[in-house]
Amino acid sequence: MIVLLALTGSFVIGRHLAKQARERLQSGQMAGEHDHQAMVGVSEDRQAELEREPLSEKLRSRAAWSDAASYTVADLTMLRRELVVGYVIAGFLAVLVPIHTWNAVFLHGHGVWTTLENVIVGPFIAIISFVCSIGNVITLPLLLIYRKYYGTRLTVRLLLWFWAVMAVAGLIVEELFSATGLIPHDRSQAIAQTHFQWNFTTFLNIAFIAIGGYLYWLYRNRTRFGGGTSYAIDPLCGMQVQTANAPAHRTHDGRDYYFCSDRCAERFSDDPDRHAKPQTPNVA
Repeated sequence: MIVLLALTGSFVIGRHLAKQARERLQSGQMAGEHDHQAMVGVSEDRQAELEREPLSEKLRSRAAWSDAASYTVADLTMLRRELVVGYVIAGFLAVLVPIHTWNAVFLHGHGVWTTLENVIVGPFIAIISFVCSIGNVITLPLLLIYRKYYGTRLTVRLLLWFWAVMAVAGLIVEELFSATGLIPHDRSQAIAQTHFQWNFTTFLNIAFIAIGGYLYWLYRNRTRFGGGTSYAIDPLCGMQVQTANAPAHRTHDGRDYYFCSDRCAERFSDDPDRHAKPQTPNVA
């Protein structure tokens, strides 16, 4: 899929649509409530700083790791609703929908037509059920995010492009497995377990929960380690913004708050006691 996307991207998106998308982001014309222009500026400035630092120093620097942790928490904050919706839907579908219901969606015994139908329906099932990497690319919440950032026209093109690439990639994988005799004739285990058990997935989950906890600790202590210098977190949407170039700024109870857009600042001003959170303005 990655190879197919790389080979076809310039034809599907094209310079004209890519230019329109960049102009939309930079002009703050998103259909949602957040102005992404500040995030673009922060990303470019921080990227320039990181490029001047040797990789070995970045890997040993707690400041660099706390910067990375700050971006991680900011992204999770912005996408928390979509992530929660995705996990809830995926969990309910895995437990409540019997396996024979999913099997009934796919055709059987029609030769090449079965294959063609299955590679088209497969991405649809992934989209509505948030299944693995396919579902993470074009789930309904993410399509809404794409529309907010890039507009309806480009979002529709992205959806059709991703869908086509997934289908073609599925056909290629099937042909490779068929040619090498790796397609199993029967399956004795369920694809997804619906009950708790100790396996490699459980241990990986525990490990990454620990990593996530460490990243959150770094984020909470970023100023102590010298990370996040000149950056602050928008208390409304969680976006990380550069204090020197923040589109909006408010002071409440002696604390400074920086915002990604006037919209967030206005919502904060309407009820500052509700939205104000203890934070240290990371001014260099």
